[in-house]
Amino acid sequence: MDLVYKIKDKPSFGKVILFAIQQLLAIMAATIAVPAIVGHGLTASAALFGAGIGTFVYLLFTKSASPVFLGSSFAFIGSMFSAFGGAASISVGYWGLIIGAVMAGLVYVIIAIVVKFCGVKWIDKLMPPVIIGPTVAIIGLSLSGNAVGDLMRSNVEGGSSNVALVCGLITLFVTMICSTYGKKIGKLIPFIIGILAGYIVASIYALIGYLADVPSFIVINYGALKNLDWHSVSGYIALPQFAFVKGGIEGLKGITGSYILTLFAAYVPVAFVVFAEHLADHKNLSSIVGVNLLEEPGLTRTLLGDGVGTMVSTLFGGCPNTTYGESIGCVAITRNASTISIWWCAILCVVFSLLSPLVAFLETIPSCVMGGVCIALYGFIAVSGFKMFQTVDLNKNRNLFVASVIFITGVGGMVVHFGKVEIRTVACALILGIITNLVLSKESD
Repeated sequence: MDLVYKIKDKPSFGKVILFAIQQLLAIMAATIAVPAIVGHGLTASAALFGAGIGTFVYLLFTKSASPVFLGSSFAFIGSMFSAFGGAASISVGYWGLIIGAVMAGLVYVIIAIVVKFCGVKWIDKLMPPVIIGPTVAIIGLSLSGNAVGDLMRSNVEGGSSNVALVCGLITLFVTMICSTYGKKIGKLIPFIIGILAGYIVASIYALIGYLADVPSFIVINYGALKNLDWHSVSGYIALPQFAFVKGGIEGLKGITGSYILTLFAAYVPVAFVVFAEHLADHKNLSSIVGVNLLEEPGLTRTLLGDGVGTMVSTLFGGCPNTTYGESIGCVAITRNASTISIWWCAILCVVFSLLSPLVAFLETIPSCVMGGVCIALYGFIAVSGFKMFQTVDLNKNRNLFVASVIFITGVGGMVVHFGKVEIRTVACALILGIITNLVLSKESD
């Protein structure tokens, strides 16, 4: 892919801010969705702050050589529920989130040490293109249901799914038209333009709905803005409720040995699974930016950045982090791989998390608008995966079966539970693909 801006390029400051906002909009919905799903007092502002700090750590470890943002990980949602489920109190549960994230991060650190001394060739043999390509495609395809669901979802009870669909499709087509036919800056910030277009259309529908008393036209919820206390300082600037603060000293006193074992069982197996996704993400990003990131800055550095970043981000936001496919998709579509954009996206995450009106505004962006954007983002991830194994000889039974197993289990949404531990779709598909490849490895050439 011909990049407009390469990894070390430095666009003008104005462009960098626009690129950073675009990255923020791409990752924002998923980043704040995790604390909303888990509940127990986790907040969007703390999650944004944690994601920003975690990305700082990742960029430092990778020497600013890997242009990807770290956001809240969906893979650890079950683990986070376990942290609160096995806690004697909510405050203990917050420390459970932090301890569990440290355990998960240490898994990454240990694997990074192994890679440091043993290299990455064993990984290439274990996961060749016939495995990594379909797995990357499944990352995008497995999220397709979320994108379509959001595309037709109203954020207000009684809102019409057809109105939501119109807003979402306008967002999608404006994004595609800007990316394809746009000139200069318009071609580089299609997501910002698309989201603004969708937001304006949703607002026009809402205005008509309020004035003409047509509730079905209202698909955008302005509640987050209405609920702000505009008459106090906290209505404008507020420090997020950090996980370590909410846990407090008393929370530490309630931690028991059995609770630690519960956290170990809930977090460590998932960390090994997310490692596979980390690898697939960086293989995909490598193909987009034209640099083998497993060699430069190196898998050891990316793993350390991801692992330590997860520990630090959870200390503040309560949510373990992971490299985001949405961020990679944004790089692919805009052809902007400059890591300065990622740095500023992280800075904006931290700043925005402190500004109550901005956090509230981001929360008002309708699901249907984000669904329109995500169709493009997730689609690009899937297509990137297809491109990665297009040179694989599918006339060989081994390759044909490996790809078949990954695609069918991935598209079929296979999920396996071992007690409270959940192995999600992408990981299931990848593991079965590796096993299939090993079983059939004796096929003659």
